[in-house]
Amino acid sequence: MYEKLMEEVVSPENYGKALRAVIANDGAPGIDGMKTEKLNGHLLQHWPKIHAKLMAGTYTPSPVRRKEIEKQGGGGGKRMLGIPTVLDRFIQQMLLQAMTPIWEPRFSEHSYGFRPGRSTRDAVRAAQGYAEKGKDWVVDTDISKFFDHVNWDILMGKIGQVIRDKRVLKLIGKYLRAGAMLNGVVVKSVEGTPQGGPLSPLLANIYLDALDRELERRGLSFSRYADDCNIYVSSQAAAERVLESIQEWIEKHLRLQLNVTKSGVGRPWERKFLGFRLNRVNQIEVAPESLERFKTKVREKWRSCQSRTSKQLRDAWRQYIRGWWGYYRLAEDRRSIFRLEGWIRRHIRACFWQRWHKPEGREQRLRQLGLRGRLLKVAASSRGAWHLASTASLHTALSNANLRRHGFLMPSDLAGG
Repeated sequence: MYEKLMEEVVSPENYGKALRAVIANDGAPGIDGMKTEKLNGHLLQHWPKIHAKLMAGTYTPSPVRRKEIEKQGGGGGKRMLGIPTVLDRFIQQMLLQAMTPIWEPRFSEHSYGFRPGRSTRDAVRAAQGYAEKGKDWVVDTDISKFFDHVNWDILMGKIGQVIRDKRVLKLIGKYLRAGAMLNGVVVKSVEGTPQGGPLSPLLANIYLDALDRELERRGLSFSRYADDCNIYVSSQAAAERVLESIQEWIEKHLRLQLNVTKSGVGRPWERKFLGFRLNRVNQIEVAPESLERFKTKVREKWRSCQSRTSKQLRDAWRQYIRGWWGYYRLAEDRRSIFRLEGWIRRHIRACFWQRWHKPEGREQRLRQLGLRGRLLKVAASSRGAWHLASTASLHTALSNANLRRHGFLMPSDLAGG
């Protein structure tokens, strides 16, 4: 039962693969300030000592560096990341690579998050499949601050049932208990697995595998991506029964709480899953909450008061919209996305109008863009930028074709339409 797993963890092949992965992922430094590009040199100098400590079970990880980021899920809010040092990311990556082949065959077919060859696309497609078969009531479960409240005893017990190498178990336990550095003081925690390290997603799947097995035992249709799980049933009464009983099971067996304000039951078009929802004909579309967050980002990207050149504004927008579309291109009904394009262009026009400042500068810019005659009168207008962005003058100077030619991409450009 994997009593000598540490030998595999520190093997030369695993070392090289982990080093390449950490360098490719890059990322911010931990509390020691070491950057990713320094890792290889550090290991060349110190690996014999680190190797010896890992083999003896005496290696001690550093505390993580706390960083607050904006949540990507619905409802906004903040999420706390725990950023390990680059060395600890490397060691966690080695653990991850050695443990993944052990756990992958044990995981449920209904689990899609942070697994090789699986993605949000697969999870949403699975949900769509259930709805198409008539299971058109959704039990939407949202675990309250899951990563912060993972019970260490339960987690280590599950790992210990499969892995018997005490050095590996001890090292994982040390990572869980490493704590965080806040204002120069190490703050210890008593539960949870910090988001930010390579090992955390695997530990989450190990912990939640018991939930998958319970749902399978009950014969339920579900799709789970990390701590985001939707269950599909055939009636409202069944959905309400399942929500109540699963909530009790999670509290009793996982010692976690459902977020009662975010969890609930409804039809597929009333609930969201991983930023998407199903419409009334079971097509995948972007959830309204996701579109609202997108609109907030558009406003941020095209604020006129940023200390960036026009080219920098454009390049930052291109990078953002490519990443956004890369995720949401799964949507089959895209009308709600494409309907926003005129509104986005209006923000772009308003942004440039404000950046051109005085009437003389505006007239000069408009002439450079080919405007002539009475259309130039807009340069002296005292009306607001948002109003003027919809006028014929700005639509002519900064036409859709002109914006496209200069690289101001829209989702429809990326969709090929």
